[in-house]
This record gives sequence, C-alpha cells and structure tokens, in this order.
Amino acid sequence: MKRTKHRLIFHLAAFGICLLSALPGADAQPRSDVIKDRDGNSYPVKIMPDNKKWMTANLNLRVPGSYCYENAEQKCGEYGRLYTWTIAQEVCRSLGEGWRLPANDEWRQLGKSFGGVRDDSDDGGKAAYQALITGGTSGFNITYGGGRDPSGNYARGGDHGFYWTATESDSAHAWFYNFGRNGKIMNRHHDGEKTEAFSVRCISDR
Repeated sequence: MKRTKHRLIFHLAAFGICLLSALPGADAQPRSDVIKDRDGNSYPVKIMPDNKKWMTANLNLRVPGSYCYENAEQKCGEYGRLYTWTIAQEVCRSLGEGWRLPANDEWRQLGKSFGGVRDDSDDGGKAAYQALITGGTSGFNITYGGGRDPSGNYARGGDHGFYWTATESDSAHAWFYNFGRNGKIMNRHHDGEKTEAFSVRCISDR
C-alpha cells in the first residue's frame, strides 16, 4: 500500500511539472528560427550580433506595389520581390506582432558588428560586405536583387543588392543600403525615391 501511494505522489508531481511547462512564458528561451508570411512562404531568421532577430532571406510576399525583377517570376525565386518604400513597411508588419522594416541605424549597427558601413569603417565597408553576402561568415545571405525605378525600368540585378530602411530623409526619399558586387562594399544612401522598388528584410525585437 505504501509503495502504491508513493507511485501516485510521483505521477501527480510529474503531471504538475508538465502543466507548469505548458503555461505561457514558462520557457522564454526557445525562439523560432523560421517565420511564414500569409502566403505560406517560409523565411529563416537569426539573432544577429546586434541582438535583433533578422530575416536571412529576402521577402517574397506577393502584394500590389511589389515586383519580380524584369517581371520574371523566376527572379522572385532567386531574389525575392522588390517593394516600394510604403509597401515595404506594410509587408513587414504583416508578418505579425513585433515585425517591422529596420531603421537606418539598425542596418548601420548590423554592419558595424562586422566592420562597419563604407562611411563608418576603417576599410570602406569591405569586411561587412564579405560577412553579410551569401556565403559570408554571418549567415545573413545578402543577394543582388537590383531595383525598379518609378518608370518601371529595372537595373543592377545580379550586381547590387538594394535594401530599404524605415528612415526617411525627406518627404519623398528614404535611406537604403547597397551591397555592390563589383566594389565589394556595404554602402548606404539617403536619396532612395520612395516610389522605387528594392529588396526587403524584416526585423523583430522579440
């Protein structure tokens, strides 16, 4: 009888531990390494040295105001879609609570973790470029998706990766980051026309 009672106490205790572990917030450590958009596309995510969670692939959610490079569907598979500035913010928010388009300073801090952007480094942005491109040591996997101008012309695909930030420089322009394959540098510019379409990575603090 005593042995049966001890077994019952053990099973009740184990059941209680299971209940506690199932409570919200009981285990705050595990973090998802993949996020999905509303079309079911999956994107790997990674906590980078700046302690922010970044997508490590370009967004490819089909919405009005987004484009495949040269209107070729296979380019979307290779580079993701290109988005105008306003739509870029909307698609990042659509991923769920906490997701957003990174600010200029967040891109700058990411670059600084690997040596710095062109105007904020000792080597002109070369080390950061090498670390952040596909095959680099960071696992960030930048690609060269090029861009689309407001007239519908495409340029620099395969040579430059242009990435929007959420930071305006004036009412018609915003900051963007530029990874140039020929110069092999990570650079930034304040004069991206908001009606241009560039690649998008999203970020989360959660």
